[in-house]
Amino acid sequence: MIDLHMHTVFSDGVLIPSELARRAEYKGLTAMAITDHGDLSNMDFIIPRMIAVADELNGAMKIHIVPGIEITHVPPARIPATITKARDLGAKIVIVHGETIMEPVAPGTNRAAIDGGADILAHPGLISIDDVKAAKANHVLLEITARKGHSITNGHVARLSEKIGADMVIDTDTHSPGDLIDRHFAARVVLGAGLTEADFVTMQANAAALILKRTGQ
Repeated sequence: MIDLHMHTVFSDGVLIPSELARRAEYKGLTAMAITDHGDLSNMDFIIPRMIAVADELNGAMKIHIVPGIEITHVPPARIPATITKARDLGAKIVIVHGETIMEPVAPGTNRAAIDGGADILAHPGLISIDDVKAAKANHVLLEITARKGHSITNGHVARLSEKIGADMVIDTDTHSPGDLIDRHFAARVVLGAGLTEADFVTMQANAAALILKRTGQ
């Protein structure tokens, strides 16, 4: 099981990175990305610390930790530059907090993330078919989420992604221990979105391929 969307005390999560990693490892995860919420005010603080955590724990644990960031509530016009800044700081996985119907995310965020070169568009809500087509063309993964609330639109995201052929990934958006899930439950979330066990396997392959692309491992 690979999960590329998790939070720690460095944003609004409740666990320090080492405890999050251990709890994820205990759940059977083989790889994870720590992607705390960030913008231009705090990325230079968060990302170097996540790199240090990954350097410290990788090799000492069975789970592979990837340093990342979730760009959150940044004005759409500033998202591409923020993505570039995150990569310059060393973030290996760059997620953008999509237009979930649970929060007042600015309209246009989904498309700015896609055009700006994010790796994953998290919980994209009622994403348009044109944005799904753009995600396919730009090789941006669309997230099916296990996060309560954000998951309400999983079926919509899955239906359009399947219709267009856009690639998807399954993540938890973990903020606390109760958000962590194992492989079996993750597969059930995918089934609940109207997809199949084969789709779940493909999503996990997509996550592994992204890690390989960004880290070489």
